[in-house]
Amino acid sequence: MSRPGNPEYSDIQALARFGHGGLQEALFLLLDITDAAKAGEWLETAPVSSAEWSDPPPETALQVAVTASGLRALCLDEAVLEGFSEAFLSGMAADDSRSRRLGDVADNAPQHWTWGGTPDSVPHLLLMLYARTGQLAAWKETIQDPLFGQAFRIVAELPTVDSGNIEPFGFTDGISQPAIDWERRQTTDLHQRDRYSNLLSLGELLLGYPNEYGQYTHRPLVDPKADKRASLLPVAEEQPQLQDLGRNGSYLVMRQLHQDVHGFWQFLDQQANGDPQQREQLASRMVGRQRDGTPLVDRAGQPIEGIENSGPAAALNQFDFARDPHGQQCPVGAHIRRSNPRTGDFPPGVTGMLSRLVRIFGFGRQHPGDDLIASTRFHRLLRRGRVYGEQLSPAQALETGAAQAQRGLHFICLVANISRQFEFVQNAWSMGSKFGGVQNEADPLLGNRQQLANGRSTNHFSQPDPQGPAHCIHTMPQFVTVQGGAYFFMPGIRALRYLANAAMTKDEATS
Repeated sequence: MSRPGNPEYSDIQALARFGHGGLQEALFLLLDITDAAKAGEWLETAPVSSAEWSDPPPETALQVAVTASGLRALCLDEAVLEGFSEAFLSGMAADDSRSRRLGDVADNAPQHWTWGGTPDSVPHLLLMLYARTGQLAAWKETIQDPLFGQAFRIVAELPTVDSGNIEPFGFTDGISQPAIDWERRQTTDLHQRDRYSNLLSLGELLLGYPNEYGQYTHRPLVDPKADKRASLLPVAEEQPQLQDLGRNGSYLVMRQLHQDVHGFWQFLDQQANGDPQQREQLASRMVGRQRDGTPLVDRAGQPIEGIENSGPAAALNQFDFARDPHGQQCPVGAHIRRSNPRTGDFPPGVTGMLSRLVRIFGFGRQHPGDDLIASTRFHRLLRRGRVYGEQLSPAQALETGAAQAQRGLHFICLVANISRQFEFVQNAWSMGSKFGGVQNEADPLLGNRQQLANGRSTNHFSQPDPQGPAHCIHTMPQFVTVQGGAYFFMPGIRALRYLANAAMTKDEATS
């Protein structure tokens, strides 16, 4: 059987491939549809940016994503809608159980959100506008033509700032991203994926392609015999008799996260008794990197697949945690270790079929944490977020009376499976009180510090010490608060035209 062809870049929204890092300005518009037919008409000709390479690079970009309620507002047939995932259809703030798993309780609870926390406040559409410095205002005016005003109501405008890849707490951000296997060369033989790899199957990002299990993620497929609009869609790769509404699209998770920069540095200063060196060291151990992005662990013993062999990315990412199992260099509960544990399918040193079988049956562990963290490759996220608010340096944050302005991160990630990727990372790793064997503590940055069901507090951060007992910080306040969020579907461009056509011809029979 011949190898399937490369993806059709002209049908993929550019955000999935490029991230628009060269476009310094960005604005996110949350919209409600007020007239379905006119919304379809606008979407039919919207200048949505594709993933095709261009030289020179574009000066502006537009991306579009839609919620489940937005798909209904665009008159998508319910039978087709049911093909989307349960998490997407239910929504981020759908029920108390999901909120608890995501850590969205107490101050993070959806009832406190400015958008997305109730069914009525979930927007229909997300428009993402990007432009080079000084061009965003004109680009926005171009997008908001007269038809736009007839089709949509703006729920909220979420501005961003060009932070130069420095997140609000002052750390270099956006360093570690999975390398997507766009050429589809990666093996599907699970026995050859033992150790940590940064190379990720295309189906972990885009629907309609095999994922890390070698399977196609469930998605809406359309029978062309029952829907005359289906010809607008690409063919399903594994079921060519059907058209694929999901192919070349991704689920987009968006969360507006407020960061208490003043509180973060003030707390660290108190713990360090005002010593600048100790303050920086503690901040680095909570994050897992120094502020310039340097990791706290030594470089890996051998090159890691999917990481460049030269340049800044290699210097900052050519590492895993295999030689630091107890967290003596980088604490096990540190933020970057929770968000990307860099584990393989088996613990270090397990090679060959016999040693694998020994481990599968629960024998041969070298230390208690060997089997406590799932294989990373099944839970990776492609991050595309942007910072918002006036930036505050650590030195400014330490000043008495530092301004308590709104600042933080519009967290955005792209995944093919919301539950297995985003929700797993958020629940099991970021909010998990027993991640990697730690006890009663959550992510030192993202944790909500709420008590567990057994009454134990989670406001701790432990730092193993090879010379003696671990150092443990207590009574940590909450540094990050959720202020809004929703699950979106970022369709392929042909799928977007299909949705537009459905809205414009909603009264026509589909047979």
